[in-house]
Amino acid sequence: MGHYLSNYVGDFIGRFDGPLHFRLIVQPLVACLLAIKHGAEDAREARPAYGWVVLTDGAHRRYLLEEGWKDISKVFILAYALDVIYQLVEWHRIKPLQALLTAILLAAVPYLLLRGPVNRLLSLRHSHVKHV
Repeated sequence: MGHYLSNYVGDFIGRFDGPLHFRLIVQPLVACLLAIKHGAEDAREARPAYGWVVLTDGAHRRYLLEEGWKDISKVFILAYALDVIYQLVEWHRIKPLQALLTAILLAAVPYLLLRGPVNRLLSLRHSHVKHV
């Protein structure tokens, strides 16, 4: 497993110089914009932080994961598809697990890391404005 991960890290770094390298900036940016949009919606509706609830509330976890997948699925699928195209162009073969890991890094991770904090920041701002 360690050998695979070290190969993946090297292969991932190589993507920055290869064809389609722009996606390594655009896809996380789109995921961040979606996270900001959905975090703001969560704050307006006074929902708790998304990632925290997914981790701690087993009763609502499935619903929240389905909602999150619906929100990010297009960016995730595009990230996967573009990585497969990159692999075919650059390596002339497909490494599906690498494409999956790359899609997770480019789409899911930024979304999950940002949606909850955006919600919290905007909720604090709204509560501060109400008290002033």
